[in-house]
Amino acid sequence: MNNIKPDTLRQAQLIMLDTLVEVDKICKKYDIKYWLDFGTLLGAVRHSGFIPWDDDLDIAMRIEDYHKFCKIAPDELPKNMSLQTKETEETFPYDFAKVRNNHGLIIEKHEYNKDIKYKQDIFIDIFPMITINDNLIHKYFYKINFLVIKLFSYKYLNIGFISDIFVSIADSLHLGWDNPTSKVIRSGRMPTHKLYIDIKSIFPLQKLTFEGKEFYVPKDSDKYLKILYGDNYMTLPPEDKRHTHASSIEIYEQSK
Repeated sequence: MNNIKPDTLRQAQLIMLDTLVEVDKICKKYDIKYWLDFGTLLGAVRHSGFIPWDDDLDIAMRIEDYHKFCKIAPDELPKNMSLQTKETEETFPYDFAKVRNNHGLIIEKHEYNKDIKYKQDIFIDIFPMITINDNLIHKYFYKINFLVIKLFSYKYLNIGFISDIFVSIADSLHLGWDNPTSKVIRSGRMPTHKLYIDIKSIFPLQKLTFEGKEFYVPKDSDKYLKILYGDNYMTLPPEDKRHTHASSIEIYEQSK
């Protein structure tokens, strides 16, 4: 845990929820598939809402839908929200996208005391997903490829053009969504091999209540969460393991 006041954290969560509602509207309007991911999915299943100490919100999209959303969103989001990618903001260091909401400010722990040039409004993360053949060659090729992407990323060596090359290699080998035996993993834009799941465990998407509203989740959320967090994901961690991402959060009375 940290010293962020519970009321402030809750206000930030509700701003994230408002942002998700708008993203959901856009996705429904343009037939874009998305689902709750990481701790947001865990919160939906275990708490019917945010994990009480969670300070971010994550969704995933098929990579084709991700590109479609990134093209559409700047013209569709409300004026207090904005899409953030490398293409929309040159100093933004990540390969995946965020939707920012200027009703608040969030400084993540890895940003603390650094000269940050990009927007730091309260956000939700959007992670693109791809499919690969279900065999060891493809599995370990992607695992090695993702390690290379991480090595040359903002977090480590920060040699962006090399990272970009390997992101393109990973994503260019995406199979599509028609083969029921293929495996779903994260795009090179989010280089983690933690998720490796059969496509029929995700589709068709289901709806689940999150903070009193319905959003899309994988068909087999139990399997998805066991891959991410282990078999005991329904058990609350001890208080000293309840980690947050934010160093500080500020809520604004009105948008700036």
